[in-house]
Amino acid sequence: MKKITAILSCFALGLVITVKAQTQGVDQRRANQRERIHQGVLSGELTRRETANAAHHQGHIRRAERRSKADGIVTRRERAHLHHMQNRASRDLRRNKHDAQARRNAH
Repeated sequence: MKKITAILSCFALGLVITVKAQTQGVDQRRANQRERIHQGVLSGELTRRETANAAHHQGHIRRAERRSKADGIVTRRERAHLHHMQNRASRDLRRNKHDAQARRNAH
């Protein structure tokens, strides 16, 4: 009985490590995006609406990532979809930070 429990524990730990390794790049990109949004707010480059839209997109990506991780395996297709979503959010964020609009009272 103890052997079976030990084997199952090792298997479960292996799945957790595998999922974490598969999405490590996704997690890092999400952290980078969050920092870019914060910097855009501080500099006044992002309006309130642009900030809200960027935060909404990040929440959508986070939910998609959780769904992908839910079964323990992030497939190549799921990973590609997450990267596509992040690429789009990054492009939108860059466009919003460099447009002519600015926050009126930047902090």
